[in-house]
Parts: sequence; C-alpha cells; structure tokens
Amino acid sequence: MSTPQTDRLRALLEPLAAEAGLDLEDVRITQAGSRRQVQIDVDADGGVDLDAIADFSREVGRALDDSDLMGSAAYLLEVGSPGAERPLVLPRHWARAEGRLAKIQLVDGGEITARVLESDEEGALVEVQPVKGRGRPKERRLAFAEVAKARVQVEFNRKDDALLDEAEDIDDADDTADTDDAGDDGSHDA
Repeated sequence: MSTPQTDRLRALLEPLAAEAGLDLEDVRITQAGSRRQVQIDVDADGGVDLDAIADFSREVGRALDDSDLMGSAAYLLEVGSPGAERPLVLPRHWARAEGRLAKIQLVDGGEITARVLESDEEGALVEVQPVKGRGRPKERRLAFAEVAKARVQVEFNRKDDALLDEAEDIDDADDTADTDDAGDDGSHDA
C-alpha cells in the first residue's frame, strides 16, 4: 500500500538507485516496537551482490539523514533484494525470471505452473507444466493483461541441462588429467 511518506521516500530513492545501476523494487515503512523500520528492495539485471547492497544502503542512510523525511524519530534501515520467490509484476521481472518456474494466477480464475521461456513488454512465452506430471509441457503465450498474480517458485531438484553439460566437461577434464599424470611418481631428475 502506497502512503504519502512511502511515495516521498520512493521519489528520494529512485535517482540514487538509478545512479547505482539498480532498480528500486519496493519500499515499505512499518512500525517495529518503538522504531520505524524502512525496508527497501533493489534488483538489477544479473542480480545484485552484497557489495552493491551495502554501498546503496550507505547512500540511502546518508540521504535519509540529510533529509527531514523520517523526522527525528529513530528508524531501522534494511536494504535487500526481492528474494528467491519474487513476485512477477513488471516486464523486467519476467525477463529476469527467464528459465525459472512460476506459479501464475490468471485473471479468469485459473492457475498454472509454467517455466518462463522469454518475455517482452507485452507478455511472456511460458512452458506450462503438465498437471500431476501427466502429459508433456505445452508452450503458451501469456499477455500480461491475462495475469492476476505471478510468483517465481523455488526448485530444489531441477536438473539444469547447461549445468549438467558443464559438470560432464569437468569430469572429462579430470579423467584426462588423471590419465596424463599416470605413471608420474612425483620424482623428477634435474
């Protein structure tokens, strides 16, 4: 829910995020005991690392201290990323979720689980997973107007083909190294 204070905070933070090469995803102000808690989520293409979050957090802290936006009351500042099960709201969220599985609630009341294959400004091409594992996945073009709500799903047992191929290449390289070193007892004549 947007409030005048979060709108003013967002207006202060948007240019700082852009300057840092980040997208300001969410701003929340809540009461935590006697303190207010300011929670900010940022993201970027390719994700954000802890150094980028720490640098941005310092900039936000300075900007908030220099402004009167938070008043004189104490506040707790938390800066992070949207997390593994991020909501897919904007086209950039869908683009960043390519290859990931998402649970999608449709405007017509239906719900699907689908892998995001590609996306653009109008919608996404998804691979709809079969119900209860029966059948084959089917590609479907979803316009964003058809989506009521969508969220990335965490997959613990996904076998990523690219990673499997990479692992096989590493195993092959290890096998080659083992055979090249065969018979070498470590002693060398000088």
